[in-house]
Amino acid sequence: MDSSDVPARAIAPFQVMEILSRAKAMERDGRDIVHLEIGEPDFPTPPLVVEAAVSFIRRGEVKYTPASGLPELRDALAEYYRERYGVGVGPERIFVTPGASGGFLLVLGMLLGPGSKVALADPGYPCYPNFVRLFGGEPCPVPVDDATGFHLNAESVRRLWGERMAGTIISSPANPTGATMAMPVMKELVDWVHERGGFVVSDEIYHGLEYGERSHTALEFSQRAFVVNSFSKYFGLTGWRLGWVIVPQDGVELAERLAQNLFISAPAASQIAGLASLREDNLQELERRRMALAARRDFLCERLERLGFVVRVKPQGALYVFADCSQLVPDGVAFARALLREAGVAVTPGTDFGCHETQHYVRFCYTAPILRLAEGMDRIERFLRRSPSRVGLV
Repeated sequence: MDSSDVPARAIAPFQVMEILSRAKAMERDGRDIVHLEIGEPDFPTPPLVVEAAVSFIRRGEVKYTPASGLPELRDALAEYYRERYGVGVGPERIFVTPGASGGFLLVLGMLLGPGSKVALADPGYPCYPNFVRLFGGEPCPVPVDDATGFHLNAESVRRLWGERMAGTIISSPANPTGATMAMPVMKELVDWVHERGGFVVSDEIYHGLEYGERSHTALEFSQRAFVVNSFSKYFGLTGWRLGWVIVPQDGVELAERLAQNLFISAPAASQIAGLASLREDNLQELERRRMALAARRDFLCERLERLGFVVRVKPQGALYVFADCSQLVPDGVAFARALLREAGVAVTPGTDFGCHETQHYVRFCYTAPILRLAEGMDRIERFLRRSPSRVGLV
């Protein structure tokens, strides 16, 4: 059977997964590895969330839920948007999904057809172009850098817009840079795309993890925007695989049909955990964790810059520092591999996130305690003092 034209064939693997696999193998051999490569918060699941889920499981009634999610969780999320953003969202527009990735499958399944073009920031989250390709669409990377705050804007999308352009995916705070999009920039971009009949999908999974002003949801500017969010990052429920999407009112019926066919439902116990996560006493715990992450960000940025890395945009949110290493080494990929092999520090090559100058960058995650971050920086400092030829960088 010839399957060479199947869209899934075009999906590329992540280099970071190769790094992670090697790091785990080294640990099995007894090496101590400082993990700065994976964007997974290191905090345990909050105790009250665990208790709510365990209590639910012990009752023995872990069944399918409605495809759109538990009504009480959708109601709680609608209230969360009223309180946090001052935005009214009917709970019928909220769909609970198996992680944010499940949310992207749902939303892009509603929006894309063969040949649909989608504007994406380069560098950006590497799954976006893969999701687009999976539905037969064509990702259209738009170079971004520190001059644009590492974000798309109306002008950059305008230069790209043409036949078969369907819409754009935006993200703030963004992966890999941690940069947030200014409110006027987001509003202008959302307005411009919608005026031309295009869609805007706003990835807001890092909302809550900001270290200054709060992020703005695209729903503040248009009820036609599609929003993808998750309990993984701010709420710290990565392994529970729970996300949600918000669709326009006229998309509710289609979203319901797709959810029924794609997922049946998100895991029931995870939805109970999500409901508990929205309790005020849990949100207070999450704020304490956010402040710890802010301290880690400050520590990591200062140490990296002292070592000679260039942090072109200090992250205002998320979990990452996207650092320019070109003044130290000629190739970020070779650097990441040699750093793991020689120093036992795992980082992500910038080329995982696109093509625009990304060979000069590496991404560091501050998902480890400061003592481990300090150990990682000490190892990198010792590594950089050695001859580049000796560690295979030239």
